[in-house]
Amino acid sequence: MTAPARAPAEAVTATLEDVAALGGFFTLAVGGPDQGWHPVTDTYARGFTDLAEAVADRYGTRETRIGVSIAQLGHAARLWSPVLACTLFHGIVPDLARLHRADEGPALRLPAPTGWYADRIPHLPKVLYELVVEQHLDAMAAGLRVKISPRLLDGNAASALAGTAQVLLAARPDLRHPLTELTTDLLATGCLDGTGHFTAPDLSFRRRSCYLFYRTPVGTKCGDCCLAR
Repeated sequence: MTAPARAPAEAVTATLEDVAALGGFFTLAVGGPDQGWHPVTDTYARGFTDLAEAVADRYGTRETRIGVSIAQLGHAARLWSPVLACTLFHGIVPDLARLHRADEGPALRLPAPTGWYADRIPHLPKVLYELVVEQHLDAMAAGLRVKISPRLLDGNAASALAGTAQVLLAARPDLRHPLTELTTDLLATGCLDGTGHFTAPDLSFRRRSCYLFYRTPVGTKCGDCCLAR
């Protein structure tokens, strides 16, 4: 992106603080001491092992790929949520290049608030896809140490995106058109293409893969699952 597209640090911070009110998945901490945090790329290189194991223990399953799938979907939601909310609510796209993760838990943080004005970014859906999928979800998938279907992970990324869109629509129904347009464009981009489709005006989504939660002892089929009827 060009320099004129850069948003001032104070605008990025204010935007992130505002959208955090939508809930935990929309919360992206900014600044503060480095203690207790590490570059999320370190987590990717380690195969997301600690979070996947914690999820598997929480749901009482020994299938490591289930823990990986659930952890990956949750991480995708923590990426899409602040990015989409900041873009649509305030016209600012946060820069996730130096993203950190908490040493204990899935929380995310930006050491410094950087970002761009959305209206100065050509091909915005492509840039958001690169920001979330190529920079982060692809890197995470590359580091995994358990065999899992790439299309399952793609479906998780799409499901997290659609879930984010539903929350945003409920919060700001006046943004239905730009929200639907942007999300639809994203779902037609790269590995998200063909992962599912919207089924109702409230942006209910039906995916073409299953993220395996139903295989846990406490699990059921999710509302957007291809196995649900």
